[in-house]
Amino acid sequence: MSQATIKPNTCDIEDLSCECDRQTMRTENEKKLLANRCNRIEGQIRGIKGMIERDVYCDDILNQIAAAQSALNSMGRIILEQHMNTCLIDRIKDGDYDVIDEILTTIGKLMK
Repeated sequence: MSQATIKPNTCDIEDLSCECDRQTMRTENEKKLLANRCNRIEGQIRGIKGMIERDVYCDDILNQIAAAQSALNSMGRIILEQHMNTCLIDRIKDGDYDVIDEILTTIGKLMK
């Protein structure tokens, strides 16, 4: 399983362009599996765009959107599980209980 490298949070987690010092170290296999999932999701999104350009029937497009959302949710569950089993536990062991509020906020965003 992954090992978390946690450093002080120096950025707003919402700012995806930040130079945040926090990292989660993943094995090459974990990275490969997640990258493969991302590639499939990216392909689904490109497919949806193509369907719109080809004036495909709305219900067919909506079904593809549902499939892409399901794929993203599945990937989110995998990363959440990894986060809880590594980063969360490590930070609690180090006495950083602020991580509990962080994970509750994150779970709230995932459940929208």
